[in-house]
Amino acid sequence: MATQIQQDLTGKVALITGAAAGIGRDIAETYAKAGAAIGVADINVAGAQETVDIITKAGGKAIVIDMDVRLEDAVNNGVKQLVDTFGGIDILVSNAGIQLIDPITKMTFENWKNLLATHLDGGFLTTKAAVEYMYKDNKGGTIIYIGSIHAHDASLFKAPYITAKHGLLGLCRAVAKEGAPYNVRSHMISPGFVKTAMVNDQIPLQAKEKGISEEAVVNDILLANTLNKEFTTIEDVSQTALFLAAFPTNVFTGQSINASHGWCMR
Repeated sequence: MATQIQQDLTGKVALITGAAAGIGRDIAETYAKAGAAIGVADINVAGAQETVDIITKAGGKAIVIDMDVRLEDAVNNGVKQLVDTFGGIDILVSNAGIQLIDPITKMTFENWKNLLATHLDGGFLTTKAAVEYMYKDNKGGTIIYIGSIHAHDASLFKAPYITAKHGLLGLCRAVAKEGAPYNVRSHMISPGFVKTAMVNDQIPLQAKEKGISEEAVVNDILLANTLNKEFTTIEDVSQTALFLAAFPTNVFTGQSINASHGWCMR
């Protein structure tokens, strides 16, 4: 009999980092609509509260978790808060991230370290805290890393970001192998460019650095490698995250799902 795909998260508990806005907020809302209880984790507490308000007004369950993913105590305390409130953790979406646009010759070491800490330390610390509960009694769980097509490819002036996303893919694969005996699976979603505030902010920066128009940045850089000159949408990412979290088997574990309009077919 064919596997029946039910995009239903009723009874599940999800922690989503960087959920105050953008992709993280949309995943939080999408999961809540599918029945999950949500831990809305972010360093931006006011934005996280806005996400919680949206979810609860729609009849869902969510709490604010004040979390700087670079800090071990903040992560451990936040995961414990989620477990104490909703009784466990079934899904982790490691989404918190930042972007910097600078050539290596201008990139400060401090900025390099901060970006890697946000993406890589954050991915590691939240994973470690989550699997402590997921491993118990082989309860299992799903871990999803929000990566980028830059986990497979590279662009100019984003050395720390590209390095971080390559590293997250390695973490995803390591977690797939280590988590398998405990029924924990891991995935990476690797979008092309998504029109979030982070992408919108980098358009004028790239235009200035390269000495070209903002339109040229969009058409000749951001969308140059897509097959149809289209941005990936926030909804594309959140629906992929729902598909992976709700999928009834572990068949996709360790995989990068490239949501990129044909940019990078591997």
